[in-house]
Amino acid sequence: MKNNQWSLTSRYMAGIIVLVAVVALLIYAREAIKMLVIAAFVAYLISPAVAVLMRNIKLSRMAAVNIVYFSALIILVGVPATLTPIFFDEIKIVASDLLDLSRQTSALLTQPVQFGNMVFHFEQLGQSLGQLQESILTPLPEEALALLETTSVSVLWVLVIIVSVHLFMSEWPSMREWLMKLAPHAYQHDMRELYKRLRNVWMAYLRGQIVLMLVVGIVFTIAWLILGIPGALVLGVLAGFFTLIPDVGPFLAAALAVGVALLEGSSWIPLSNFFVAVIAGLTYLVLVSLKNFFLRPMIMGRSLRMNEALIFIAIMIATILEGIMGALLVVPVLASVVVITEYLRRRILGLPPFADDEEKFVPPTKKIKPRRQLKYFIKHKRNQNL
Repeated sequence: MKNNQWSLTSRYMAGIIVLVAVVALLIYAREAIKMLVIAAFVAYLISPAVAVLMRNIKLSRMAAVNIVYFSALIILVGVPATLTPIFFDEIKIVASDLLDLSRQTSALLTQPVQFGNMVFHFEQLGQSLGQLQESILTPLPEEALALLETTSVSVLWVLVIIVSVHLFMSEWPSMREWLMKLAPHAYQHDMRELYKRLRNVWMAYLRGQIVLMLVVGIVFTIAWLILGIPGALVLGVLAGFFTLIPDVGPFLAAALAVGVALLEGSSWIPLSNFFVAVIAGLTYLVLVSLKNFFLRPMIMGRSLRMNEALIFIAIMIATILEGIMGALLVVPVLASVVVITEYLRRRILGLPPFADDEEKFVPPTKKIKPRRQLKYFIKHKRNQNL
C-alpha cells in the first residue's frame, strides 16, 4: 500500500503556514476576538446554573441552557427597567452635584492661589477644565453624529456577544473535547488536568469578584445612608460596580462620594460640608481597609497566591491598555500563565507534569466509612466533569 503521509519538511511547512495564518487572523480581528472573550466570560459566569439544573432536575443540556440564558436576558432587561424610577432622582442629584463641583473647581482655579510668600497660578488648568465641561455639555453636530455611529456599532457588538454567549453555553462540551484532541494522544491526559487547574483558578477569582461586588455595594450603600449623603443608593451601587476594577475602581467610587458630600453635606449631621466630606473619606478608608485585609482574602481564598505589588502593576498596565475589561481579566490571566508556566517548566526539566501534592479525593487524615467514601468519590468525579 502506498504511503500517503506527508514528509517531515511538508509537515513543518504546513505548521508554519497555519501558525502565521492564525496570528494574522488574531491581529486583523482583534476587536472581534475581544468581544468573543467577553461573551465567553459571561457564559462562564452563568454556566454553573446550567450544571445545577442538569444535575438536580435531570434536564438535557440544551433545555438547561435555554432556561438559564433567557432567564438571564429577562433579568438583564427587567432589573434596569424596574430600578430606573428608583435611581432616576438620585442620578439627577449626583449628576447635578458633580456638575456644580466642576464649575466651582474651574472658578477656583482661575484665581491665583497664595500660600505664604508663594503664589501659584492655575488659570490655564481652570480654563481647560471649563472648555472640557462645555465640550461635554454642548457637543457639536459632527460629534453627535460620531457618537450616534459609535453607538450603532456598539449595539451590533452587543448582539454578537448575546448570540455568542448562547453558543458557548450550548456547545462548550464539544468545543472543549475538540480543543483537547488537538494535543497528541499521549498528552491529552495532561491537557485535561491542566484544564481542571485553570478552571479552578478562574472559579476562585471570578465567583469571588461577584460576591465581593455585591457585598461592597450593600455595605457602602448602608454607610452613605447612615451618613445622610444624597444619592446614597447610586453611590453604593457604583462602589460595588467599581470593585470589578481592582485598586482603581474603589478610588473612583470614593472620589465621587467625597465630591457629593463636599457639595451637599449631610441630611442630618450638623457640620459643614467640608467636615462631612472628611467623615465620608475616613469612612471609605476604614471600609476599604476592612475589605482589603479581611473580606477580600476571606472571599477570594488563597488559590491565586500572587504578589500584591505584581497584581497592582499588572492592573495599572491593563487599565491603560485595555480599559475595564483588561483590569478585570488581567489577574486570572496572570494566574493562568503561572499554572501553564509551571507545567512547561516541569516538562522541560523532565519532572512529572504536576506537583506531587495534588488533591486526593479522600483526605488521608480522615477515615471514611465505605458508603460515605463512595458518595465522596461520586461527588469528586462529578465536580471534575463540570
